[in-house]
Amino acid sequence: MVSKKKKKYSTGEGAQFMTRKAALKKLQLSLKDFRRICILKGIYPREPRNRKRAQKGAGGIKTLYHTKDIKFLLHEPIIWKLRDLKVYQQKIRRARAMKNYPLMRKYFRDYPEINIDHIVKERYPTFVDALRDLDDCLTLCFLFSTFPSLKKVPRDQSMLCRRLTVEFMHAVITAKALRKVFVSVKGYYYQVEFEGQTITWIAPHHFSFQPQSKDEVDFKIMSTFVEFYTMMLGFVNFKLYHSLNLVYPPKLTAAFNSETDKELIDEHAYVSERIAAMNMSLARITGANEVEELPEIDIFHTEDEDPQKLEEAKLEAEKVKKLKTMFKGLKFFLNREVPREPLVFIIRCFGGEVSWDKDHFVGATFDETDESIAYQIVDRPSMEKKYLSRYYVQPQWVFDSVNVRTLLPINKYLMGAVLPPHLSPFVDKTKDQVYMPPEEKALNNPDFKPLDDDQSNSEIEEASDEDNEDKDNEEEDAEEALTKQYQQEVEQDSPSEEEDADDDVDPEKKKIAKEKKKAMAVTSGVPFKENPYKKEIEDKQAFRLREKLVRKKHRNLYKSMKAGQEKRKKEIWLLRKKRRLHDEKVKEEKKTEKRKQKMQILEAASV
Repeated sequence: MVSKKKKKYSTGEGAQFMTRKAALKKLQLSLKDFRRICILKGIYPREPRNRKRAQKGAGGIKTLYHTKDIKFLLHEPIIWKLRDLKVYQQKIRRARAMKNYPLMRKYFRDYPEINIDHIVKERYPTFVDALRDLDDCLTLCFLFSTFPSLKKVPRDQSMLCRRLTVEFMHAVITAKALRKVFVSVKGYYYQVEFEGQTITWIAPHHFSFQPQSKDEVDFKIMSTFVEFYTMMLGFVNFKLYHSLNLVYPPKLTAAFNSETDKELIDEHAYVSERIAAMNMSLARITGANEVEELPEIDIFHTEDEDPQKLEEAKLEAEKVKKLKTMFKGLKFFLNREVPREPLVFIIRCFGGEVSWDKDHFVGATFDETDESIAYQIVDRPSMEKKYLSRYYVQPQWVFDSVNVRTLLPINKYLMGAVLPPHLSPFVDKTKDQVYMPPEEKALNNPDFKPLDDDQSNSEIEEASDEDNEDKDNEEEDAEEALTKQYQQEVEQDSPSEEEDADDDVDPEKKKIAKEKKKAMAVTSGVPFKENPYKKEIEDKQAFRLREKLVRKKHRNLYKSMKAGQEKRKKEIWLLRKKRRLHDEKVKEEKKTEKRKQKMQILEAASV
């Protein structure tokens, strides 16, 4: 039998990929509906290995999807809902054109809704899977929670984002799950830990919203993402609240009720209500106890167990346990110029109590006159009225204390003081070739002491000369001790006169004994001086030989790794250079200030 000739592009990459135009034709959907269903189902364009084969010989660059993904969409029930929506939209347009307003209102009342619960369960079969993919969800929901009602962002959607984000922050406060925080130009970076999964997101700074002059951002696509993320975050909040023995949904303030429209219009009132909601405790399930502390780490004996790693894990668990109760029993009072929302969230996460001026904002729990206040957070150079029973610190002290996991000394963060640099905790310390400023070295290593600016070079040289002298004296003492020991051994091995007299009888035995003693004699060792320049050349030659042994298929990867190392070296060198120039500039400024002060003193003395 003669086998049939296979049709071109019926197998391989030609059959694995499908263009967007072919996908729209197969699904019988418009481009808008196709984008929406792809976002909800998590289907994205793919990049083929050979674009010409994937595009079936067509030129140019086209948007390609996997054929199996498009076939997977054929069985999605939401497609039929989208078609029903299109039918209803045509009916509404027709009723409006015919000016049949009662019929149009009926169509609006019976407008079908799309339920995407099954998609969330399909994409995230377990709770841990949802937690792993929560970073983008929280970032986008926190962004939309700051939006007013826009043309392409429904009012209900931004309101729902506001409520869900506050619920999630309450879960973090109750679980004491916050681990790191960082303030940047983009906003506040937070990192929490739930069930062993780290979740990092950005909460934007609160500014008055300014509408875009140009259509640079596609709010419609972002709104479609938020449509899925709000459903996902609702499920996550429900699971978290039940694991923490909390009642869900929580009863928050009136601003989070969709029936009230005042808070949607007045942004200042909404922010005040949101912070007040974060400062209140949530209702617990009747008969439920507090969340229990995590037990000690169980040690399972394995073949490749590393005692150092076990010790590090124990130390990390102890640090986290102390971090959870860092502000326990402390009261904080916030001045009106301080950003309240991040500080309330952070302080309450670690067991502290927060309040503010009740005349300016709602939700205050105690007054400024309370004598039990431990810290008052201010961001101004001076204050008229002060209390001796409390410390006045700047907001950065709270953020830095959380990252260091202990209460830092307040002498650098007092009111009106020049603050130290705010270091990012999101740095992988295990990576090589990472620039570490001296302030971070001092935080990580308490024994690290950078040189003071006032210390002169002569003192450093004298100290180094003294150290060299001590080293020389120690070497001389060691050499004397070795020579004495050698002399004693030689004296013990040397024969006495009486023994020589006895050995005259047998000269052959005497010769053999002398030869043995010569072979067993201890000789002084000669130190070998290694040439560092020659050793460096030998090491480079050996390294080049090892590089030649890299296989051909791995050479491009090795080259890219080497290029990355060189790039990081250059970046570190530039950062060190900038720091050196900055330090030199500061030194010069200090010197000029000292000279000016001396000149002023001399002028005053002469007068």
